[in-house]
Amino acid sequence: MNSASSRSRTLQAVGALSLAAATALLMTGCGQSSGSASSAATSEAAKVVPQKQTTSPSATAQLTEDQQERKTVLDATKVTFDDAATTATGEVAGSKLVELDLEGVDDDDNQSPSPTATGSPTGSPSPTGSPSPTGTGSPSASPGADGPVWAAEVAEKDGTIHTVRINAVDGKVIEARVDADQDADDKKQTADWLAQATQTPQQAAKVATEKKKGTVTSVSLDDNDGKGVIWQVDVVGSDWKKTTFDVDAKNDTIVREETDED
Repeated sequence: MNSASSRSRTLQAVGALSLAAATALLMTGCGQSSGSASSAATSEAAKVVPQKQTTSPSATAQLTEDQQERKTVLDATKVTFDDAATTATGEVAGSKLVELDLEGVDDDDNQSPSPTATGSPTGSPSPTGSPSPTGTGSPSASPGADGPVWAAEVAEKDGTIHTVRINAVDGKVIEARVDADQDADDKKQTADWLAQATQTPQQAAKVATEKKKGTVTSVSLDDNDGKGVIWQVDVVGSDWKKTTFDVDAKNDTIVREETDED
């Protein structure tokens, strides 16, 4: 009886161990199956959910055509307005600056001749002269073959105007000539305006750039609707938009300000 009881207990123990091993194996298999299914589901979800866009659109691609024109010319310009003004007046003894304009920037208002023109009816560099740097194929401004140019008008004391064109990269004078289209009345008007302008174009440019940080691209002396004379100053800001300031040529007061949103 003792021997039979011992064998019975041994068989019970072996059976219990076998059952435990089978249970563990079953649980392990279920866990692997569940983990595999979860991993597969995550992988499929990743295919469906779009990845977050980390790249930002190009600032150049957001520029208007006019803004791109200004950027193209100003990126190539090395000579500042102040330096160009000094060079222009130094070319004609005793002269004063009447107008200074960076060709290729908002040339609709620019009538000065340019030997680097490529089909522009005004004789200045055509804003449609080269493909757009954005790669869209749209036209944009292009500096001439020798780079951008400052076109200046300086006047002698009697109002005789000289045109002086300056390379805006190296500062060298390209051309200096007397304006042959003036008559006696034109000269008198220019002399009268200069006599009224007690503030210099450099002072007007300083007033404008203190109001809006940026690069001066044009300064010209003009009549203020019969109320004296003004310096009209164009400033291009870091957003490549142009703001035009009318600055009273007697007291440096800004009498008008307008920003071109194009």
